[in-house]
Amino acid sequence: MEAELATVALGELCEFHGGAAFSPEYQGRSHGHLPFIKVSDMNSAANAIVIREANHWVDEPDAHAMGAKAVPPGAVVFAKIGEALRANRLRLTVRPTLIDNNMMAAIPNPTIVDPRYFYYAMSQIDFNVVAQGTALPYLTIKSLRSVPITIVSDMDEQRRIAHILRTLDDKIELNRRMNETLEEMARALFMSWFVDFDPVRAKAEGRDPGLPKHLADLFPDRLVDSELGEIPEGWTVRRVEDLAEKVAMGPFGSSIKVETFAAEGVPVISGQHLRGLTLEDSSFNFITHEHASRLASANVRRGDVVFTHAGSIGQAAYIPRTSRYERYVISQRQFYMRCDEAEVTPEFVAMYFNSPTGRHRLLANTSSSGVPSIARPVSYLRTIPLTVPPIEVIRVFSSVSGSLLNAVASSKGLNRTLAQLKDRLLRCLLSASGASCD
Repeated sequence: MEAELATVALGELCEFHGGAAFSPEYQGRSHGHLPFIKVSDMNSAANAIVIREANHWVDEPDAHAMGAKAVPPGAVVFAKIGEALRANRLRLTVRPTLIDNNMMAAIPNPTIVDPRYFYYAMSQIDFNVVAQGTALPYLTIKSLRSVPITIVSDMDEQRRIAHILRTLDDKIELNRRMNETLEEMARALFMSWFVDFDPVRAKAEGRDPGLPKHLADLFPDRLVDSELGEIPEGWTVRRVEDLAEKVAMGPFGSSIKVETFAAEGVPVISGQHLRGLTLEDSSFNFITHEHASRLASANVRRGDVVFTHAGSIGQAAYIPRTSRYERYVISQRQFYMRCDEAEVTPEFVAMYFNSPTGRHRLLANTSSSGVPSIARPVSYLRTIPLTVPPIEVIRVFSSVSGSLLNAVASSKGLNRTLAQLKDRLLRCLLSASGASCD
């Protein structure tokens, strides 16, 4: 039996709450009673659905001084102006939360609509249609109140639908946290072996390095001086240019534009795909294979390490051997390194440039005028020195860390499938309470 549907104005289901100006003197605190959310906080993977993390926290007296009023748990928060609005990103609060004045909250009436169901129902609204303005689109409370929204009338049915969709969300979140743990394990192993030199120090002090004998034997038992400070005996200081088959830039900005995108073909890598140690093989824009071939110097493949040199600078991720595509094209803000795998592996290089030492060296040539950028990124990357162990040690590390990161890549693939399933269920459950689902 089909559930009864009703189309009502959005304003009949909720109240709207505007954000407050966030005084700079209160920003940047890591502790407090209330999270103060900015649009940028919605970029965090941990905040993909529910606001779990915040870069800024304030106490209640500070909120009062700013004239900021917290929205309650169960509110739906979203950007109200500019490019972030176009992205249609909605997030759900789970605790009293402050939002800045570039955001807005919809607070559902829990007597007529289940808050979690309301979040899913709102996610079907295209804010771009509602927005006013062209160059800088914006939302107003008046325009939002009159937006028509179709919902299931029965609240028990709303809760059942919300439970189904939340189950998928919870599985996606569980996988995400597992991926974080696996990446942290790989990072910790890199830091122990190649930054802190724990096995070498243990052997030098006559302690058990805590490794099987065949692994412990790969490490020397003393440190020696080098231009980078103390390093294990027998290890060398090398420049990136000594370890790379190729280092190259992305194309000119005019080479890849909206009008050059195709429905399918070769995927274009941008900063959003470089948030972890491995490529985020998620949704892409594409260009044709013919166009990609004309940009041959910007083509990348499995095993290449891709960096961002402008905007969100300092990102570094490698394309895993289990990637969805064999060929990609990097955008104008990226550059890449193709490893000479007789000398070094992609896992090692990506880990190095995600370590504090590697990030510091990569960002040491940053220009602060205009858009943040790394000056002369290709020529500068080639000159960066790093401590390089014998290839046998690197390969052992890459075998272990690669297994962990391949599991991460597989889990991300599962999450893509779950997200697609959720989107399909979302459309059919909210349109007819499952009557049209097959």
